[in-house]
Amino acid sequence: MAPLTLALPFLFLPALVLSVDPIHVPLTKRASHKKLDLNKEALRLRTKYGFGEAAATASRRATVGRRGSSAGIPVTNQDDDSSYFGTVTIGTPAQTFNVILDTGSSDLWVAGTSCTSCTRQTPLFQSTQSSTFQTGQTTVGSTTGNPVLGQTIKITYGSGAVEGTLSQDTVSMGGFTVSNQQFLDVAAVSTGLLDGSVSGIMGLAFSAIASTGATPFWQTLIANNQLSSPEMSFWLTRSSSTNTQDVAGGVFTLGGTNASLFSGTVEFLDMPATTPTFWLLTMSSVTVNGSPVTISTGDAALSAIDTGTTLIGGPSADVAAIKTAVGGTDSPSSQGFFNFPCSTNLEISLSFGGQLWPINTADMNIGTEPNDANACIAAIFDLDLGTSIQGGNSGNPNWVVGDTFLKNVYSVFRSSPASVGFAQLSTVAGGTGTPSGSADSSSTSGTSTSTGAGSTSSGSVSSGASRVGPALALLGGAVAALAMLCA
Repeated sequence: MAPLTLALPFLFLPALVLSVDPIHVPLTKRASHKKLDLNKEALRLRTKYGFGEAAATASRRATVGRRGSSAGIPVTNQDDDSSYFGTVTIGTPAQTFNVILDTGSSDLWVAGTSCTSCTRQTPLFQSTQSSTFQTGQTTVGSTTGNPVLGQTIKITYGSGAVEGTLSQDTVSMGGFTVSNQQFLDVAAVSTGLLDGSVSGIMGLAFSAIASTGATPFWQTLIANNQLSSPEMSFWLTRSSSTNTQDVAGGVFTLGGTNASLFSGTVEFLDMPATTPTFWLLTMSSVTVNGSPVTISTGDAALSAIDTGTTLIGGPSADVAAIKTAVGGTDSPSSQGFFNFPCSTNLEISLSFGGQLWPINTADMNIGTEPNDANACIAAIFDLDLGTSIQGGNSGNPNWVVGDTFLKNVYSVFRSSPASVGFAQLSTVAGGTGTPSGSADSSSTSGTSTSTGAGSTSSGSVSSGASRVGPALALLGGAVAALAMLCA
């Protein structure tokens, strides 16, 4: 996963506030000409989702302040849609860091001053400067098997790894504060894992897959009634391929939705009735230029919805079926990928039991082959390649659906009932993903809808704008239009 960087600081609210409307803060994105390494990205995803080393699991609790609210977090788009990041503060006094916003993992980690492998660009957490920082003296786990403060923990991502000490300090994001949040104070980072001003990752999946054993920041906020609604939502922008390093990347809203960013209803689809790990849905339909493609069903179609992933990975047979429908051929430069004639107007649509959501052709085309300017590489790859581990029944998803898809919808992650929702983007948000109706009328159980007027952000847009107006004014373009709507 390419690292993410956040350009704007969070706007903070008073420490004690009763339930209020969501605050919607713009995300920023970083655009560059750095080319995505497809083989490295594929390896990272296979490792992340158990097609390599398995991650340790545990759960923990922390304490928080603030009640019943919501906040919008600025997001930055880095390296032409490779990753999206936001800002957190850690310590007393607060130190500010840019972290990748990742619904496909659950750990919070930042590089610390002991990191000898970090570049000079990487902002480092100075634990000695925080009066609230806590850590232990041990390097081994407890007798219960759960990590303890001071323990050395390693997290592997496929494209690299991080290693550090389990620590605890005050962590804030978007005005919300967790006073005893556990995180990894990282001392070693693989080369290339961090880029630019990004210092780490904020995991937004469930505690069951946290390698640190810590309760994720967002789950603690919900458990302690800090949020107006048990939801997180994303609008992720598409890169314009400019030479500007930091550009508007969208909006991440904690505690609700932003009704100005989507049209019609949010279609919520229930997650499998198991202990939550990743944000999982079941892929029910794939079409290529309007024609259905035969894919796996049931557990074999489990799909992780992952903001921290650039591409879309799927089972070997399903990806092969899509390649055939496209008229593609195996990529000679990137194993597990396929290419198609650049002259083809390729539209692939996905459904998870309800609406069929099209992916913009620009998102499906991730560049030409190194030695063939007429062959474009598709943003879908074989997740199974090189491993005998299977998803579904083993608890691993068979599909990983990343930003290639998520840029085309407004996405909502709801913890109770555990579900993921999608909605058509509004005109303000770019409006590229017009739903084409139900893709599978026999697969509508566990589906619910929520209109913009009936969502947790109802009547909240103007309220939120009053808090974020100055920040919005800095971004221009679509975000400036959003500020006008929210005024």
